Order: sequence, then structure tokens, then C-alpha cells
Amino acid sequence: MPGRAERGARARASPIMLALFARDIRLNIRAGGGALTGVIFFLAVIATIPFGVGPDLKLLSRIGPAILWIGALLACLLGLDRLFQADREDGSLDLLVLGHDRHMLALTVLVKCLAHWAGSVLPLVVAAPLLGLFMNMEPLAIGATALTLLVGTPAITFIGAVGAAVAVALPRGGLLISVLVLPLTIPVLIFGVSASYGATANPDPFLQPFLILAALTLFLAVLGPVAAALALRHGAD
Repeated sequence: MPGRAERGARARASPIMLALFARDIRLNIRAGGGALTGVIFFLAVIATIPFGVGPDLKLLSRIGPAILWIGALLACLLGLDRLFQADREDGSLDLLVLGHDRHMLALTVLVKCLAHWAGSVLPLVVAAPLLGLFMNMEPLAIGATALTLLVGTPAITFIGAVGAAVAVALPRGGLLISVLVLPLTIPVLIFGVSASYGATANPDPFLQPFLILAALTLFLAVLGPVAAALALRHGAD
């Protein structure tokens, strides 16, 4: 029966995807210290801002959410070239592309994106409240910014997966990924910063831009892996 065969395939796929998720998290933590590198870069960006704008604490507090978002965005772009690089180097990328249909390949890319976010980007979200103190931000602003980063940074990873899939076979593809991905992340940045400001700056709203940010993440969670799977399959042809 086709239905029974399909259910059996899904049952077999679940432990495989869990194993892939765990493997990619280990690679993100080990390979080049991805999580630590991102946090250090995030810290460096935040630490240099007071030297550029001066010791005006009110100004730092006012621009704090935007600076945290920009720093997190740039730190997210650092590790995108590693999303498929390890698989390409050991040959498993070819097996993933040739051994799966387009739906399973898209699901595989989604799992790899979630593992990359959990291993490399989530530490940035955890570090954001502490770095917000450096910007003299109010506790409510720090909490709102951390919440928007938690909801919005997966969207950056899903967009980045498309750029990483396009540039995976190119030499020095890391710079190309940043060039391709950065303009596409601007809507995420706009609504993330707007929601962060809306939590403390009356009468600016918080809920509307936050919901749009969440909708962008959910939309890109579907579109990003599908587009990345198509790019990987096209690159293998």
C-alpha cells in the first residue's frame, strides 16, 4: 500500500534527521569554534561602538537595540559558509543531493539550518542581554531586543542557507555569501529593530512589527530550505 510505504519512510526518516541534527551541532561547536568566534565578533562590534559615538550614555541607550541587531546580523553571516562545507569536504553532500528526492532534501536542509542556528547563532542571543548592559539599555529594552533576536535570527539562517547552497562549490565563497545574503536580510533587520524600539518608545507599537518578524521567520522556514535544496541539486547537475 502506498500510504503504508509512505508512513514507513517517514518513520525511518525521523531518527536519521535527529542524528543529522546532533552531528551538525557537534560540527558547529568543534569546527573553527563557530559559536565562540561569533560571540567574540559580536562582543567586538558592541565594544567599539562607544569609542565611535562618544561617552553619551543616553545616545548609547537610544541606539542600543539597533546596534545589537546589526552586530548579531554580521556575526550570523560569519559562519554561513560552514553550513554545507563539511558535507562537501567529506563527500556526504553529493550523497544527500543524489540520494534524496526534492522533499527529503529540503527537509534535510531545514534540519541543517536548525542545527546551525542552535550551535552558532543561539549563543549570540544568549549573549545579547549582557552586551545590552554595555550599551546602557533599560531592562525592558534588553528583554525585548533579546526576544526579537530569538525570533528573527532563524530567518537570517534560512536566507543564508540559499546563499551557502549557491556558493558551496566556489572558492572563497564566504564573501560571496555575505554579498548575496545581506541585502535580503534587511526586512528582518527593520522589523526586528522596530519591535525592539516599540517596547520602550511610546507610542511606537511592539506587537505589530514583532508579529511580522515572526511571520517572516515562518515564511522563510519554508521558502529557504526549498530554494537551497534546488540550488544544491542544480549545482550537482
